[in-house]
Amino acid sequence: MTSHRFKTLDEARAGLAPFGFNDAQQSAFAARAGDTASSNAVRGALVPLDDDAIVALPALGSPERAALRERGLALVKAGKVGVVVLAGGMATRFGGVVKAIVPVLGERSFLQLKHDDVRALGEAAGRPVPMFVMSSFATHEVIKAHVAERGLGGVEVFPQKVAVRLTPSGALFFDKDGHLSPYATGHGDLTAALRDSGVLGRFLAGGGQTLFMTNVDNLGATIDPAMLALHHDGGAAITAEVVRKLKGDAGGAPAVLDGVPQIIEGFRFPKDFDQTRIAVFNTNTFFLDAKAVDREFALPYYRVEKKVDGQPVIQFERLVGELTAFVPSRFVEVPRDGDDCRFIPVKEPEDLAAQRPLIERVVASKRSLA
Repeated sequence: MTSHRFKTLDEARAGLAPFGFNDAQQSAFAARAGDTASSNAVRGALVPLDDDAIVALPALGSPERAALRERGLALVKAGKVGVVVLAGGMATRFGGVVKAIVPVLGERSFLQLKHDDVRALGEAAGRPVPMFVMSSFATHEVIKAHVAERGLGGVEVFPQKVAVRLTPSGALFFDKDGHLSPYATGHGDLTAALRDSGVLGRFLAGGGQTLFMTNVDNLGATIDPAMLALHHDGGAAITAEVVRKLKGDAGGAPAVLDGVPQIIEGFRFPKDFDQTRIAVFNTNTFFLDAKAVDREFALPYYRVEKKVDGQPVIQFERLVGELTAFVPSRFVEVPRDGDDCRFIPVKEPEDLAAQRPLIERVVASKRSLA
């Protein structure tokens, strides 16, 4: 793995330049680091999204699902579809490894299983489907090597953005070894990273229309042609997949803010808003119209408090779900159990051990959907 250990900001500027380090942005973060008074809660008229505004994915085996599948395959055959996998994270709960390359089923990694899914769809359509992997400064070289070693064809790796952590007073934070502490600034970097890398421009120039985006560690979120058609038929620039909440679930959820349906992150709901009024939550799986996201978005950066080497640090992150506040968006409820499950998040080793039988079953089932 390439070392990203810097003693000075000048060293960090040079070393992190390929990952979009931005001096002006870093200075803006420093100016905000000490602001503990501002609230992240949304302001305005906030109400739950009506249940009838959430579309359900037709059941597997139904005539409606079969018809959607055929229309989705036609889009793939026409070269209109690409896949984006978010793989910028270091799996701290897995021992600080690059999560994308962690073995899941036998020697097959998270990323390889994603690639197998994309390849299967391309084979069914008779046309390869391009796969784009958003890495980070911490994972970029490892993922590129993994792609090459495993022979994962049709994959392009591009990095998200980076900044360096701060102290609560806004000064640069140095770890116990005297090095600056870089971090990736959140999956809200997606559209900027797609554009800056040239990936989005090349996809559009080649006739691409729809990008399917998924977390690398959600192995239920395969590129189902029926979901492609459902997105295409719906007419919205973004389709967000949501699932029914279970006890203990937390996260962003669809709501209407000042008349605009959008994903509201869990920490942004006002304290007096009863989140149990919303029966579903966001899975961070999206279908995006490529032309609609080919522009700059003023996604807000949120102040996040963490600890490094036992010391408090401040970093700023933005979230991809908030694109729904900027372009017309639609919400589809998908299954979270059974052979048609589209939500199997794996955040800890215990999750992987517990979910492996379901992952194996669902992965095998999904292959037949391609």
